[in-house]
Amino acid sequence: MNMIISPVCMVFALFLLGWMGLHIKPNAFSAYPQQPMALKTISLPQDLPAPVKRFHLQIYGENVPVIESAVISGRASLRLKGITFPGRFRFTHKAGKDYRHYIEVTLFGFPLMKINESYLDRKGRMELPFGVTENNPKLDQAANLGLWSESIWFPSIWITDSRVHWKPIDDHTALLVVPFGEGTEQLIMRFSSQSGLPDFLESMRYKDPADDEKTLWRNQALKWNSFNGWTTLSIGALTWFDDGLPWAIFDVDDILYYSDVREYVRAKGL
Repeated sequence: MNMIISPVCMVFALFLLGWMGLHIKPNAFSAYPQQPMALKTISLPQDLPAPVKRFHLQIYGENVPVIESAVISGRASLRLKGITFPGRFRFTHKAGKDYRHYIEVTLFGFPLMKINESYLDRKGRMELPFGVTENNPKLDQAANLGLWSESIWFPSIWITDSRVHWKPIDDHTALLVVPFGEGTEQLIMRFSSQSGLPDFLESMRYKDPADDEKTLWRNQALKWNSFNGWTTLSIGALTWFDDGLPWAIFDVDDILYYSDVREYVRAKGL
């Protein structure tokens, strides 16, 4: 006797299969080869805004490390067209200068889409499966803010880089001024009144290279953990103000500092 499967059952089965695929996390990327370099430090400046000084004292103490590179690897949740996909990422930074993003959007733990983004020599480039965007001043502005926002994984750069400075706002808020081209950009950092750690980092950023106006871009610190003996952001969420919900949540597996990334930051893929 032949069994006839109704269209409703088929749709439900496909929906269930897809749901299962979206809930399988990919494996972590293999560790980046460690090439330890000598640790250099500077004394914590005494003229910092109060919440900034408290934060750096809490995670570094009086001696602030001079971090020149970082490789951040982990898993992610990425909301695309209203659907939240699992993924994994590796962000490579030549601190305060260049970065490269490699992101895999996955289904059943396997790559569904690969994303390569970079900000090299003050120029942004975004490579997606359906096209490449580059040589665009608005993309450059957005990428530069990404560079300095992601420095929350090695926040000593906000003190050790002479091009960066802080302006006080109140006891739990400060303005971070960073270089961009021949000028500067500004980000507002809001610190928790309980922990003293950053809660939010906000800036006005171009959401799309074709946009005429900038959109408020909010980076939220959801969880902090210990990496390499320092308290460091472990889970962060990115939200465009007009969306209202995070489009990305990054959960860090590993952070490697002090490796030579001069070639790796200009490579492609893993």
